[in-house]
Amino acid sequence: MTSTLYRNGVVHSSADPFAEAILVDDGVVTWLGAEDTAAGLAARADEVVDLDGALVTPGFVDAHVHTLATGLALESVDARAATDPAALLALVADAAHDLAGVDPAGGRILLVAAADPALLPALADLDAATEGRPTLLATTDDTAQVSSSLAARCGLDRDPAWAGGPTGDGVVERATHARLRAHLTALDPGLRERATIAALRHAAARGVVSLHEMSAPAHDTRAGLAALVELAADPRLPHVAAYRAELCATADDARALLAELPFLVGIGGDLAVDGTLAERTAALRAPYADLPHGPGATDVTGTLLLDADRLAAHLLACQAAGVQGGFRVLGDRAMDEVVRALDVAATTSGAGPLRAGHHRVEHALFVDAAALATLLLHGIALSIQPAFDSTWGGPDGMYATRLGGPRAANLSPFADLAGAGVPLAFGSGSPSVPLDPWQAVRAAVGHADPSQRISARAAFRAHSRGGWRLAGLDHTGAGELRVGAPAHLAVWRAEHLTVQAAPGRLSRWNPEAAAGQPLLPDLADDAPAPQCLRTVRDGVVIFDELG
Repeated sequence: MTSTLYRNGVVHSSADPFAEAILVDDGVVTWLGAEDTAAGLAARADEVVDLDGALVTPGFVDAHVHTLATGLALESVDARAATDPAALLALVADAAHDLAGVDPAGGRILLVAAADPALLPALADLDAATEGRPTLLATTDDTAQVSSSLAARCGLDRDPAWAGGPTGDGVVERATHARLRAHLTALDPGLRERATIAALRHAAARGVVSLHEMSAPAHDTRAGLAALVELAADPRLPHVAAYRAELCATADDARALLAELPFLVGIGGDLAVDGTLAERTAALRAPYADLPHGPGATDVTGTLLLDADRLAAHLLACQAAGVQGGFRVLGDRAMDEVVRALDVAATTSGAGPLRAGHHRVEHALFVDAAALATLLLHGIALSIQPAFDSTWGGPDGMYATRLGGPRAANLSPFADLAGAGVPLAFGSGSPSVPLDPWQAVRAAVGHADPSQRISARAAFRAHSRGGWRLAGLDHTGAGELRVGAPAHLAVWRAEHLTVQAAPGRLSRWNPEAAAGQPLLPDLADDAPAPQCLRTVRDGVVIFDELG
């Protein structure tokens, strides 16, 4: 048995809100309490960590991540700083030179991301700058430029449209770029492991002890998901709860998938009911506000990909196979379809079995009173990405542009959901937005609509214990710091600790520390972000800056 005593700090624990120290024995919390008592435990601990006032919290759970895509982004050279063609070409040349130092044989693919499409070089210049190394130069509009050597490796050079098409110079459109991304790990055999480990370590460095992988055929293969889960079995990396987005029409479909991927927590995740607001394919009740509509125009209301009958069949199939089901939902018309599907499933199987399925819905931007009542009735949990709102919300954001101000103002009703008792878990949606848990907590606390703001503690619990709950693991005590719970924790340096109600809303409790509320970092807009000093999974250090 190994033991670590963390002392002389602040412990975020509902079991003892005044705790200053915590003892971990063989991966389990065995004591927490006051500093004067900790002094008597120091002699028996294998490691004693002087926190010097640092905060110990439960580790974060990111409930919506695309791990491989996140890792590929981390493995890519960021081209946003290049403001002219010469600068972009110089950046690519430097990156190719640096990569040659670790891979002189030239087998590894050079990945460059976020390039301005207006700055792409001539194909001959790209080939010269990279000295023949296979290179994928992704742009901010999701097209890409492909070097001649990469085109040859993936067979694009046999496509008459390549390099001689409308765009020329090796530029491929979104669909071709998406296919290339899906096959990158086959083209560069070492890339999958490098990218996956990079993503998991990146998460650990941000205090994340577990993440929910939202695997889908468009992103990765079943074998790729199995490889991720195998890697994450290493206790020195974050835990992974695996989801696979494949539609099941029958229980046999679900059982067959589980037979191949027995580790699945759920069949759903990014199983899309509709498209996205960015591409105007999210299914809406009313037309998009930023497109012409009315007489002589074709009103655009997005695309419904799955109807209520198919959604209900999927849920029933998952229930029969004994696994959680779910979907990804963006638009209000898509949410209407999910509501109808829940009613159909409840009529078929009974409300009790449907509720016992513990199904979940991703994103859920639109939840009106009728939808809220149905979700609550059938025990549906929501996995929400608050940073989407802080990134694309606001009066000048993409949501307001697509929907118009009044409709955009009704998105993501955090307070209504939390107040009604809908189980919530927070995630990032990485790599769509950065994997940054405190940004998500801050976004929920500072929702643009003051009536939908929630307290820092409620947001933090949704981003920690809430993730374990949605994955069916909260019975283990995960997500809390109390005696007997697994030691999934993070240590933070924060300038100020406080009890923070939602700004502009009255708290229902005394905000003084003496009232027994566990402390968290100050999340005011002008407050510095907390710094992660150590992350621990089951007592094993997976990130460390404490030394």
